[in-house]
Amino acid sequence: MLNSVFVGRVPMAILVIVASVLPIWLLDFRPSDASLVEGPIELEHAVPVNQAAPVEQAVPPAPPEAAGPIPIDRKIRISRGDTLMGLMIEAGIERIDAYNAIEALRLHFDPRRLRPEHEIVASFTKENEAAEAETFTGLIIRPDRAVEYAVRRTGDGKFSAGKSVKEVERTLVRAEGVIRSSLYLSAVEAGVPAGVLQELVRIYSWDVDFQRSIQPDDRFDVMYERFFARNGTHVRNGEIIYANLVLQGDGHPLYRHTLADGSADYFDDKGKSARKALMRTPINGARLSSGYGVRRHPILGFNKMHRGVDFAAPTGTPIYAAGDGTVVFRGRNGAYGNYVRIRHNSEYSTAYAHLSKFNRRARNGQRVKQGQIIGYVGSTGRSTGPHLHYEILRRGRQTNPMRVRMPSGRNLKGEALARFRTERARIEEEFAGLTITRKAASAD
Repeated sequence: MLNSVFVGRVPMAILVIVASVLPIWLLDFRPSDASLVEGPIELEHAVPVNQAAPVEQAVPPAPPEAAGPIPIDRKIRISRGDTLMGLMIEAGIERIDAYNAIEALRLHFDPRRLRPEHEIVASFTKENEAAEAETFTGLIIRPDRAVEYAVRRTGDGKFSAGKSVKEVERTLVRAEGVIRSSLYLSAVEAGVPAGVLQELVRIYSWDVDFQRSIQPDDRFDVMYERFFARNGTHVRNGEIIYANLVLQGDGHPLYRHTLADGSADYFDDKGKSARKALMRTPINGARLSSGYGVRRHPILGFNKMHRGVDFAAPTGTPIYAAGDGTVVFRGRNGAYGNYVRIRHNSEYSTAYAHLSKFNRRARNGQRVKQGQIIGYVGSTGRSTGPHLHYEILRRGRQTNPMRVRMPSGRNLKGEALARFRTERARIEEEFAGLTITRKAASAD
């Protein structure tokens, strides 16, 4: 009975076991898809055993293309007495670069002609915004709106320079006025630009004492050049072609005339040069504060002979050599303070006292030209305020600069005089044909 029962139950147990195992067997032992493919298997991404697959990361963006050097332009301000070399060094330019740039510029522009009204722009580059080092690349000088001198670095510390000129048109302007209180105020009222007025004073400074010679109701006439660009923009003022000061009823006409050698100067109606060997007033814009003669000394408090004339002016006002000559003394000289003496010839010398400082080009033994800056107004020595004490010495003795008969300048003769007379007639015809312009120009 036991056997029958056991035999009857075996198939059922086997069936249960087979039913439980069969799905696993089928799952584990069924052929893979790879076994159905003939030939070797190439895996696209094989991962070594026991090594995790790499985590996919974002690809960093490509760095931007490197930008070129950053250009920098700086304007350089010019003051009286400044030199181009000094200005360039102050602007951060290496001395050797400044020297090489100036040497290239000399072929087109004399650095000694630099004036406060000129415009200078220095150019630099640096690698990027964060960089501190800058490289000097060039310089531009604009004496006026029509002319430009450019210096550019060419490599290996070398520079090249050039000049460009805008096309301009020349016109002549006529102005006149009656002097009520001063020539300056009357000229400004008539529209004469400041630069033209300064030149007007200069060309008459050899003969006219502007503190004493000019009286109310005296009058002036002036004809000068103005230049305009094609679009009508005013570029600059040019030279005075004709001027006439009528002092106490006497006319003093002057004409600009170019000589056969190419030089230009001013001559009176008889062909006599306005330029004298010595200037009576070697300073512009100054007031005569003390004349020649006995006076009560402002510091010593007693009467004392004043053997020169004093011109009151602000400290730093330029002082000019009264004539061509040689500097025979430059230095401290007792009560005179900082002092310069110039020997012009065997007969005449001039002296300048109380200077604040000297011009470095006016050294002992140095030749100077008339109108060259030799120093600047100050109050050194025995002085109560900034002024120039000026002396003219004839054969070593001080004389009154306002009364001494100045050595005459150049007189035209023969063929040169004939050419001048022809030019004088042409200038007078041009002047007569112009309409008087009350507000002829701006103050530039």
